[in-house]
Amino acid sequence: MTSDLLDTIELESAPEPTIAVIWMHGLGADGNDFVPIVKELNLKGCPGIRFVFPHAATMPVTINGGYVMRAWYDILGTDIAKREDEAGLRVSQARIEQLIEREKARGIPAHRIILAGFSQGCAMALQVGLRHPEKLAGLLCLSGYVPLRDVIAEERHGANQQTPIYMAHGRADPVIPLQRAEQSRDLLLELGYHVEWHEYMMQHSVCEEEINDVSAWLQGVLKV
Repeated sequence: MTSDLLDTIELESAPEPTIAVIWMHGLGADGNDFVPIVKELNLKGCPGIRFVFPHAATMPVTINGGYVMRAWYDILGTDIAKREDEAGLRVSQARIEQLIEREKARGIPAHRIILAGFSQGCAMALQVGLRHPEKLAGLLCLSGYVPLRDVIAEERHGANQQTPIYMAHGRADPVIPLQRAEQSRDLLLELGYHVEWHEYMMQHSVCEEEINDVSAWLQGVLKV
């Protein structure tokens, strides 16, 4: 693994932001994927926010015939729960930790940083956030799941036991079935986490109702 920081796209809602949202994209996309969402979020009354949209590294993806694309980790087969790219998950975890450290170096403490992600990016938000040794502001988890679920109970860090978690999923998601997300939600609840759960009549995507709910959740988290 190189020590170079991931390339990122940044948007700031006001000069000298005091909050950071690090938002990870899904498989085959890049940091541009969720940039348009920022304009749709109603963040009136919130402090200045720096949105950081990193680009994952490129790698061959097994399930796509070895085609090289941006990915946080390899997808080895259709049963993503049984065969996981643990090494890839941990490499990307370290890269995202570097982005958290950069925000801290720029004056935004960990407890004012939100990790967000969609699909693979959602998995990374949970992979990093549940293990991070400092309190984070929140975890925004869209259309994804908890990776490496068999070891999370022992690897999680108590610093984020009370951190609010927003989870949302499409009822008709053909990529990551709703049941997989529900299993992740139930695991987190069993471990004592505070999960705000939403499901929508959509596939593997984002809908307007969801954006409105995310906006309300962000406002609640950021005004505490």
